[in-house]
Amino acid sequence: MMKIGNKMALILSGFLLHGCASSDHLTIEELPKAEANISKILKEPQVRVLKRKVAIARFSNETKYGQGFLLDENKDPVGKQAMDILSARLTETEKFLMFERGDLDKVVKEMKLGNMENTLVNADYIIVGSVSEFGRNTTSDVGVFNRSMKQTVTAKVNVRLVDVATGQIIHSEEGAGSAVSDTSSVMGVGSRASYDASLNDKAISAAISKVVNNLIERMSEKPWRTFILSSSGGQTLISGGKTQGIHVGDIFSVMQKGEKVKNPQTGFMIELPGKEVAKMRVASLIDNPDPNSEISMVEIISGAIQGTKPSDLFIVESSLAK
Repeated sequence: MMKIGNKMALILSGFLLHGCASSDHLTIEELPKAEANISKILKEPQVRVLKRKVAIARFSNETKYGQGFLLDENKDPVGKQAMDILSARLTETEKFLMFERGDLDKVVKEMKLGNMENTLVNADYIIVGSVSEFGRNTTSDVGVFNRSMKQTVTAKVNVRLVDVATGQIIHSEEGAGSAVSDTSSVMGVGSRASYDASLNDKAISAAISKVVNNLIERMSEKPWRTFILSSSGGQTLISGGKTQGIHVGDIFSVMQKGEKVKNPQTGFMIELPGKEVAKMRVASLIDNPDPNSEISMVEIISGAIQGTKPSDLFIVESSLAK
């Protein structure tokens, strides 16, 4: 009987030791690094590009999650998270100047700013986004000797890209992502799962990862352009400077805007292709503490712009200095 008792004691002690050896088990889905979401074309190290100006008009939360009774539309944590993550992703590319706009009605205002009559900076693109689906699910499994808890957050985002010059939506896309945290304990040994707020960021980030690459590609298709601010006494100033990527020696083409006509098929006003009237070289950059108000001084090297209103002209890239 003693031998049987000893054997039972050994089996029980081995089982307890095995239970104690099973400690914390925590897994979180690894999300792709930001570099993987950047267009290969934009990451060419030998190519210098001039930065497009992009404004995020709004990124709203269209779900019921995070919208408490006492929260107004300006204190939407989920929408704010999505806006911050998208802005950070685009800024990481070093190919865009990012501006934030509060409301969708800014699209109309940005279109007016396109005339460049009373301002130094206007956006090339407006991004309008929303979190269309967002949910958190927690499941637990309690056994005789073990306990586990799994937290899953899923998110779906929709983005629309608006060309400020035309007011048209030129790109629309949807992306979904999820993040998971799994915690377990055996025989009371292990971690006890608590509410993991970081999963919200991870799920939204994963969803934005699905759309950001195509967004970057579309915003890079349109040729860079800027505008003449003033031209008098042999001195010509244009919008943009160091922050936008302009260097001394860069050569730009001065284009006269084409005629605006109404497209009978769509009902939209469209601008016909312009014609080159001059070329200019950047002579100096005028620093400004506010990157939104940077300007450059240029010299005309061929052609002429006299007799043409600055608002009827725009500038495009011709040859960038090395």
